[in-house]
Amino acid sequence: MFFLKLIYRLRTLLCLILLVSYTGCSSSGPDDDGDSTGLSDLVVEVEVVGATANNPAGNGSGQIILSFSANNAEYYKINFGNGETQETSANNLTYTYVGTGTYTYTIFVSAYKGSKFISQQEAITISVSSALVFADEFNSTGAPNSSKWGYEIGGGGWGNNESQFYTNRAENVKVENGLLKITARKENYEGAFYTSARIKTQGKFNFKYGKVEVRAKLPQGGGTWPAIWMLGSNFPTAGWPACGEIDIMEHVGNNPGTVLSAIHTPSSYGGTINHGSKSVPDANSEFHVYAINWSAHKIEFSVDDQVFYTYNPIEKNANNWPFDKEQFIILNIAMGGSLGGNISTDFNQGTMEIDYVRVYQ
Repeated sequence: MFFLKLIYRLRTLLCLILLVSYTGCSSSGPDDDGDSTGLSDLVVEVEVVGATANNPAGNGSGQIILSFSANNAEYYKINFGNGETQETSANNLTYTYVGTGTYTYTIFVSAYKGSKFISQQEAITISVSSALVFADEFNSTGAPNSSKWGYEIGGGGWGNNESQFYTNRAENVKVENGLLKITARKENYEGAFYTSARIKTQGKFNFKYGKVEVRAKLPQGGGTWPAIWMLGSNFPTAGWPACGEIDIMEHVGNNPGTVLSAIHTPSSYGGTINHGSKSVPDANSEFHVYAINWSAHKIEFSVDDQVFYTYNPIEKNANNWPFDKEQFIILNIAMGGSLGGNISTDFNQGTMEIDYVRVYQ
């Protein structure tokens, strides 16, 4: 009798082991209702272009070659781990990561047949070196290069109660001696008491991610408000602040020697809480490089390669991170307004000189 009970227990244990083994190997999607689709054997291979034993993160191109296949798959969805996704019915694709630096990403590949899917993930570490994709060294003479820059023209306060009228006149904007010069002037013009210039790359150079460097010397004078900044290219349709604004550098003439950087999004705009500042005592007398490093993860602000503020919300969404779309660059001097403040009675003119504008990706 003892042996019969032992045999029965062994048979029961064997059945349980077989049952667990069968259910534990299922890789179907969470909506698997037991219907057999024949979807199986997902294989994923990732090649980091240029990877070697000495450079396992690749050659700096940021490029991967992704291959995948599964029995009876109708299509595939790929999440590249940086917030971008892609859908394809092919079995391979090439993808390029951007944003200078070395990053680790987890790539998710899912094979679909109808509503059923199986998934696999692969972790990679990849290096992205910078390449110059836009530059203006201002080595010509006369008006700014029209293939790179356009103008904003007009007054009306520009949403900030500003006092200037923007023009495209040489008195307000010109290139000479290797420098772009934007000059704010005290003069009666088109109903305003001050003139200035605001130029932009909108429609001529729009980009997503990269490092932006602007070497500049800032104007003096109470009430001056020079800015190096960016707006989302979807501004005409999405509006502000939904398009996102990145203020690379702002300076208040009434508070000389301190430069400001800020982020404006639907979650925080106008008097935004997302900002930083840095002391640059000789900003009015010496050139400095004002820069951002913008990736899918974060935006770093720096002066002369010294990072002083980083914007990096933990959970990114449309309210706090509209920065997964293209932006364009703006250069200007405003007068007075919500940030510029009171304009000094002895102000006559002030010039922002820019040595170069460069964008690397």
